[in-house]
Amino acid sequence: MRIVIVGATGNVGSSLVRALVADPGVDEVVGFARRRPDGRPGKVEWVAGDVRTHDLASLFAGADAVVHLAWRIQPSRDRELTRATDVGGSARVLDAVAAAGVPLVVHASSLAAYGPHGGRPDERVDESWPTTGVASSFYSREKVAVEGLLNEFEAGHPEVRVVRMRPALIFQRSAAQEIRRYFLGPFWPSALVRPGRVPVVPLPPALRFQVVHADDVAEAYRLVLRTAGTRGAYNVAAEPVITPRRFARVLGGRLGGLPVPVPARALRLVAKATWLGRVQPTPPGWVDLAMQSPLLATDRIRALGWTPRHDGPSVLRELLEGLHDRAGGDTPPLRADAGGRFRQDEIRTGVGGGA
Repeated sequence: MRIVIVGATGNVGSSLVRALVADPGVDEVVGFARRRPDGRPGKVEWVAGDVRTHDLASLFAGADAVVHLAWRIQPSRDRELTRATDVGGSARVLDAVAAAGVPLVVHASSLAAYGPHGGRPDERVDESWPTTGVASSFYSREKVAVEGLLNEFEAGHPEVRVVRMRPALIFQRSAAQEIRRYFLGPFWPSALVRPGRVPVVPLPPALRFQVVHADDVAEAYRLVLRTAGTRGAYNVAAEPVITPRRFARVLGGRLGGLPVPVPARALRLVAKATWLGRVQPTPPGWVDLAMQSPLLATDRIRALGWTPRHDGPSVLRELLEGLHDRAGGDTPPLRADAGGRFRQDEIRTGVGGGA
């Protein structure tokens, strides 16, 4: 089986490459990314290019499946650039899949594609929940736009199996510095936030979210790639749900961390002020997304034999420890020094990018 991964060097892509290299039923993996890694594990051919301009049809020729992971979260101030990659790039991937005659395309959608949920706090939604998104989040809007592209593609190309993966928040230790750059910025005090040593955690009482380890997400991708007849959407998330109390336990450790109630509106105002002031790169729509997104039922992916090896609190702890330790990976986006010495490149280019 020959599989092309578009966006193969990021958080999920790096884990998926490892999973597919270890699968004896996969003969070749083509990893496509803007920058090639230094190493080359067996079975992997690296191709450098930009999803907005590369000859993707030639890249996909002879592939049994294409996995589309490429996505821009930053620069959060340049909506034209993020949309050109996220929506425009996705359209180019789908066009090239059709032109190359690839029989299966697996797209990295997200929890963020789902519309708000106002039901019981512990209620899960399945894959039939409306993909209307959260309007104030550009990330959510772009995920919804690509869901629309997938609908059109399926209608016009019934011969191609289309799979949409909709995971919760995806973390792993080696992605800690990438996640810090994307969401926390260069002024984040890594040394001060140490799991097990933080006694109080200010969070909105109604906050509920799920996380999942990147290796477990990679296994979900591997299963849909290697299982005949898979199509449609698959939610992917670990249990238990992260609540303010569980978050505080992870950060507090034996000290018994205490969640301190903070109104969601106040958190949003802080996010807006610090984003506008270029203190951190995350616009306030991410707070809305965190507060409004539903919890996910994962029965459909579990029916393929998927069982996460990491529970929710352990995934969160791994990320937080990685943030404290300034951990990174061996691909260009994951390297610990990707932001430059003393994070100077992040500051020089503007926190969150843009003019």
